[in-house]
Amino acid sequence: MNFRELAAQYKNELLGNVLPFWLENSQDKECGGYFTCLNRDGKVFDTDKFIWLQGREVWLFSMLYNKVEKKQEWLDCAIQGGEFLKKYGHDGHYNWYFSLDREGHPLVEPYNIFSYTFATMAFGQLNLATGNQEYAEIARKTFDIILSKVNNPKGKWNKQHPGTRNLKGFALPMILCNLALEIEHLLDEDFLMKTMDTCIHEVMEVFLRPELGGIIVENLNEDNSLVDCFEGRQVTPGHAIEAMWFIMDLGKRLNLPELIEKAKDTALKMLEYGWDKEFGGIYYFMDRKGFPPQQLEWDQKLWWVHIETLISMIKGYQLTGDENCLEWFEKIHDYTWSHFKDTEYSEWYGYLNRRGEVLLPLKGGKWKGCFHVPRGLFQCWQVLETL
Repeated sequence: MNFRELAAQYKNELLGNVLPFWLENSQDKECGGYFTCLNRDGKVFDTDKFIWLQGREVWLFSMLYNKVEKKQEWLDCAIQGGEFLKKYGHDGHYNWYFSLDREGHPLVEPYNIFSYTFATMAFGQLNLATGNQEYAEIARKTFDIILSKVNNPKGKWNKQHPGTRNLKGFALPMILCNLALEIEHLLDEDFLMKTMDTCIHEVMEVFLRPELGGIIVENLNEDNSLVDCFEGRQVTPGHAIEAMWFIMDLGKRLNLPELIEKAKDTALKMLEYGWDKEFGGIYYFMDRKGFPPQQLEWDQKLWWVHIETLISMIKGYQLTGDENCLEWFEKIHDYTWSHFKDTEYSEWYGYLNRRGEVLLPLKGGKWKGCFHVPRGLFQCWQVLETL
């Protein structure tokens, strides 16, 4: 395996193919912010704006400006998106809507905690890129709101009847692992350490279940016990594998080699668990008892699942030297590049059926934007260069 050639492959794909696609096609030059509903060739097919994806694109271009090259067009792209978000993305008290129309009028209320997490990431990186203190303040205030909502992320938009089955999800502690490192420069040291400890504990001691052979479940009872219902049996391999590279990053930051080792082992376990032995690729949703999952898209192969797995495998190899990680990296690399990359037009497909055939030819939509593909290419390129 030639690490130098691979590093060049990931770098060139990022800088020569994927970033130009978003720079050219996604910026709304009239109203501000970004279009994310882009057809195979980059043409806009819907103009609604989703706060998750607006925040992610602000973050991505700020991060690359901070870490790769001080390119003015990257910074301009990030700032215009940040200004649009600042003006229209929230209700005036940093409660971030889920979606807006093209002009910035709210369409869906702030029920979704991930609008808040990606706004925090966006303004944290934008503050690093510009030195603008207003951006730092927005990130801090939003992060405080996230922490205040941990026990009931949806707040008054929670559809569940209180008191019967109060479940808590894996997604929030998982994202906080990454978020804590993202806005480290804005947090008090003691508070940062406490936040990191809490997140690591939730992910590695609560949602990771030794009694199920070391897999990670998606939902638990409030008292951390397992629940036998659709949500309680749900396993999302891609989520768990992605979380493991966040944990490896925390292990590196906190100098905890045993935590890195455990995260690497868990990533391998989840990958073996989620791999489709018949058609290749990683399942989207599974049921830990082997029952039919409630999600009809359970057997689809999704771009982000495979890209996040590439990051976890190459980091696992870099940090522990485990050859299993390298073998899996090669296998996932071959699958991902041969199935998700569009050889005719820029950017990558997002949705394949179980057999690995393109299900939707879109390059961006309500859930896929300028995030997993470029972030994954960047992460893999950086790690491969060190190897």
